[in-house]
Amino acid sequence: MKKTLKKAAFPGVEGPVLTIVMDGVGLAPAGEANAVAAANTPTLDWLMKTYPMVTLRAHGTAVGLPSDDDMGNSEVGHNALGAGQVFAQGAKLVSQSIESGKLFAGNTWKDLIGNVKSNRSTLHFLGLFSDGNVHSHIDHLRAMIETAKKEGIARVRVHILIDGRDVGETSALDYILPFEAYLDSLRSDAFDIKIASGGGRMQITMDRYEANWGMVEAGWRTHVLGEGRQFASAADAVNAYRAELGVIDQDLPPFVIAENGVPVGTIEDGDSVIFYNFRGDRAIEISRAFDEPDFDKFDRVRHPKVVYAGMLEYDGDLHIPKRYLVNPPEITNTMGEYLTGTGISILAMSETQKYGHVTYFWNGNRSGKFDDTLETYIEIPSDTVPFEQRPWMKCAEITDKLIECLESGKYRCLRVNFPNGDMVGHTGNFVATQCSMEALDLCLARILKVVDKLHGAAIITADHGNADEMYELDKKSGAVKRSADGKPKAKTSHTLNRVPCVIYDNFTAGSYTVKKDDGTFGLSNIAATTVNLLGYEAPEMWDASLIDLK
Repeated sequence: MKKTLKKAAFPGVEGPVLTIVMDGVGLAPAGEANAVAAANTPTLDWLMKTYPMVTLRAHGTAVGLPSDDDMGNSEVGHNALGAGQVFAQGAKLVSQSIESGKLFAGNTWKDLIGNVKSNRSTLHFLGLFSDGNVHSHIDHLRAMIETAKKEGIARVRVHILIDGRDVGETSALDYILPFEAYLDSLRSDAFDIKIASGGGRMQITMDRYEANWGMVEAGWRTHVLGEGRQFASAADAVNAYRAELGVIDQDLPPFVIAENGVPVGTIEDGDSVIFYNFRGDRAIEISRAFDEPDFDKFDRVRHPKVVYAGMLEYDGDLHIPKRYLVNPPEITNTMGEYLTGTGISILAMSETQKYGHVTYFWNGNRSGKFDDTLETYIEIPSDTVPFEQRPWMKCAEITDKLIECLESGKYRCLRVNFPNGDMVGHTGNFVATQCSMEALDLCLARILKVVDKLHGAAIITADHGNADEMYELDKKSGAVKRSADGKPKAKTSHTLNRVPCVIYDNFTAGSYTVKKDDGTFGLSNIAATTVNLLGYEAPEMWDASLIDLK
C-alpha cells in the first residue's frame, strides 16, 4: 500500500527544502577542547544568532540506545532523522536477545555450535574489542564465550580489533589485561581459549563503504591466514608498537599471537566464525569476504569453508551476511516512503565516508530506493589519505554538485551530509578539526545564497557531537586532562552533547513559529518538520514537528 502525505493548510515553502547534516558538530561551551568554537565560522555563528534554533538530543535513548550514557553515532542518528521515530537499536537489541536467551535458542547459534562439534573444530570470535557500545560491547562477547563453554565447545579463538576511538585513545590494555585474566579463569583441559590475532580498527578489517579494501585484506591475512608480525600475547604487541611507533590504539598495526613460531588460531575449513559487531557499516566488507564464493576485491589466497555469522544482518536488502544471530530493528514508515508515495522528488548526497548514512541508514537500513524515478543518490568519492592531512575533505566538491542540483529545479526535498566534523574529529587532531570546520563554514555560505535565490528553506543540524570536545575532560571540574608531558589528552570519540538545529527560511517563516526549546527534542523531530515545510501534515506515528503552523 502506497503511503502518502496529507496536504496542510500551509502551502509550504515555494522553493526546495534542504537538510544539511554537519556530521559530528555538537554544542559545547567555548574552551580549550572545543574545535567548533575555536574555528572561524562567521556563517554558522550568524545562523545561530539570527535564526530560530533549538537544540536536539542525539545520543542515548533519544536515538534508541540502551541508556543516556551511550554516545550517539551517525548510523542511529540518520535512522532517527529519516524515520521520524525512535527504534530500539543494535546494542539494545543484542543485549535483550542475550538476556532473554533468544540468541542462543536461534537456528544460527545452533548451526555455529553444531558445526564445531561435528567437525571437532574451532569457534572464532572477531570484532571490536571494547565497551564503547557503538559497534560492539565486550559483554556480548563474554556471554557468547561462556555459553559456548557450557554447550561443550572445546576450542575457541578470539580476534580483537582494538578500539581507541569510541573509548580512550590509549585504553587497549584496560581491556586486554582483565580479559586475559578472564580467559585464564575459564581455561581448562576441556576448554582451550586464546586471543589469536588483532590490530587497530583503522588499520585492519573495519573499512566501510569500500573506501579502502586494503584494510580488509590486511585483516583477512591476519585473522584467517595468520600472516604478520608475531607476539607471545596481545599485551606484548600493544606495548611493542606503542614503544616503536608512538601510535594511538586505533592505528596499531596488525599482530598474530604465536607459540614456537606457529600462529595459535588461523581460520580453517570446518570452523565457525562470529563477527560480533552489531553496527553494520564497518561489518559488511569482511562479511562479504567470508560469504561470497566469487569474491574479487582482493586475493584471499584461500577461502576456508566455514559457518560464518554476523551479530546482525548488516544489509537487509543485499542480505549481508547470509547468517546472523539477532534480527535487526524493523524500521518502517520512514520519510522516504511517504515522500516518494506523495510524488515528491528527492536528492541525497555526501562523499563516500557518509554516503551510506544519507541513503541506507536514512531510509531505515534499506539499500535500494523507494522509487527510482523520484530519488537521486549522488556519491562524491572520498580521499584515501588520512583525514588530518586534508581536513576540508570533499566539502567544496559536495557543495559544487549540490548547488548544481538545487539550481536544476529537479528536486523538492534534498539532504546532504558534510563528514568533516566527525571524520577529522576522530583523528584527535585539534588544528585539523578546526580547519575542517572553517572549510565547512565557507560551504554553508555558498549554499544558503542559492537557497535564498530559489526561495527555499534549510534545516541545518548535526547527527551527534565530536568536534566540540577534542580533549578528554575531567567529569567533575570540566578541566582538560593532560599527559605527563603536559599536553592535552586527545579525545577521538563522539560526545554526549546536544546538536544545533537552525530553521533557515527568509520567505515563509511568518507562516509558522518555531517551538520553544524545552530540552526534549531529538533528531527524530526533524522528519515532521521537513514535511511541514513542504506543505504537508506529518504522519501520526512520527515524533512532533519543531514548528507550529499558524
